[in-house]
Amino acid sequence: MSGSLVQSHNLTLPSGPSIFYRSAGNPADPTILLLHGFPSSSFQYRNLIPQLSSDHHVIAPDFPGFGFTTVPDSLGYDYTFSSLTNTTLEFLDALLITTFAVYVFDYGAPVGFRIALERPEAVKAIVSQNGNAYNEGLGSFWDPIRDLWKSDTASTRTVVERGLLTFATTKFQYTDGVGDPKLLAQIPPDPYYLDWALLERPGQTDIQISLFKDYQSNVKLYPQFQAYLRDSKVPVLVIWGKNDKIFIAPGAEAFKRDVKDLQFELLDAGHFALETHGQKIAKEIRGFLKQRGL
Repeated sequence: MSGSLVQSHNLTLPSGPSIFYRSAGNPADPTILLLHGFPSSSFQYRNLIPQLSSDHHVIAPDFPGFGFTTVPDSLGYDYTFSSLTNTTLEFLDALLITTFAVYVFDYGAPVGFRIALERPEAVKAIVSQNGNAYNEGLGSFWDPIRDLWKSDTASTRTVVERGLLTFATTKFQYTDGVGDPKLLAQIPPDPYYLDWALLERPGQTDIQISLFKDYQSNVKLYPQFQAYLRDSKVPVLVIWGKNDKIFIAPGAEAFKRDVKDLQFELLDAGHFALETHGQKIAKEIRGFLKQRGL
């Protein structure tokens, strides 16, 4: 199933950032907000957006520091997850979007859950595709970042930069965990080459290391995210690439402890499961929302 064509926009917020975002569908329909991860952008949703837009207004912004969103140096923007959340809320306000279902993935998960804590009445449903909210979900990928949390030194920063901010690691996130050679061959090079080109821009190393360091603030909020899931009774679709080494499968299983209205499925996929299982994920999202009248 496909909907309307995907459109690209730039929206300058009162606070200064110019948000690049993609959208499709009728703004009068219920909104689905797609939040991307590291090191990607709304480009990761290029195929999902039209598959959801027949009955929904779909929007996918690029966070500051990612994709084609631009932030003037003069703003002195603070690259933390609190700032990404506040900017996303300002973006939603500018578009007069007050309620939505949210698709969270990777970095999009803490932003989405922070939004839910701030405006629980706004979030009507959550789709978590490798969008973590539990300590059990942090794989060995995080080991050098944990070292950075313990001691922010030139040495620990260098280890993170040389280990994670590379083309090889960028490609790895797309290809690792894809066991079927036919599916692996279907992954185009465009996403990871685009991600890498954007990571190579001046200032990106400092931005990304700042966010790696600040991710610990999300871990401290995990208990609040979990309490929100329990108390709000928000419906959640967990659809997770079980071979992901970044946000590992026990993080998916952990949702079962707290979510009352849960639809759950593990896919034989890696981190960027949309690249190999996009049609399946889109079908499950449509059915999940339809069953709940959303």
